[in-house]
Amino acid sequence: MIKINQQTIHANDLIDDLTTKDHKDIFSKMEKDTDIFQYQSLSQLKFELLFRTKTLKAARDLNNSQVQFTTFTYAFCNKKYWNRISNGGFLLKPNVRPSVAILDVLKNGKLYAFDCSTGIAIVLYLATLYTIGSRRFDLLFNGLYLMDWKFDNDLWLTQKYGYGFIPGDIVHFNNPDVDPKESHWRAENVIFMADDQYYGHGVGIKKADTIITFLNKKRKPNPRISAYLMNLITRPVLTNIYQQ
Repeated sequence: MIKINQQTIHANDLIDDLTTKDHKDIFSKMEKDTDIFQYQSLSQLKFELLFRTKTLKAARDLNNSQVQFTTFTYAFCNKKYWNRISNGGFLLKPNVRPSVAILDVLKNGKLYAFDCSTGIAIVLYLATLYTIGSRRFDLLFNGLYLMDWKFDNDLWLTQKYGYGFIPGDIVHFNNPDVDPKESHWRAENVIFMADDQYYGHGVGIKKADTIITFLNKKRKPNPRISAYLMNLITRPVLTNIYQQ
């Protein structure tokens, strides 16, 4: 359910704004969800719809780039814009515009390799850039650091349990019987794209069963438990990046 100032909003109320399939899919899922999505203004609701559509675009863009999948140990980046930290993270170099550096991941994908959680972070930072523009992005994210689940204070995350996935949500596959020699496949963090379509760095845009089949091939000998899609939903909190 979607409410603006305690008033329930339906698709007919936004007929001029729901102009793309992504917009319609997102709104429909939110409208049918048992949770109540509360907004103070129509502008705030439209901002979330925009951010979610840009998250889907960012996921497709990263999927179409030539970035590589690897573990923290072997992660690398374009040294022109980033310093690689010993833990495998990428720290923005001084006097480099954050917007230029994050877009370079797409532009020069062959110069980058990272794990799936860093891939999710990159998707969300790209979505933020696409949503608020380079000028404001550069002001908010000076000193950008790409590493696992470490996010800037202006882009933080919240979690809830359930299967009411909304396009643009981050969801998670678990692989409890992973082969210790391939422990980086213990989980796969993905963006929910649409009905049974998920983007994960290292697996691409695939159906849930396909991702589970892939992860099951990474289990230890004589496994007992199949990989599975968790009922955990992770969402960015947009309060600090929203501007009326």
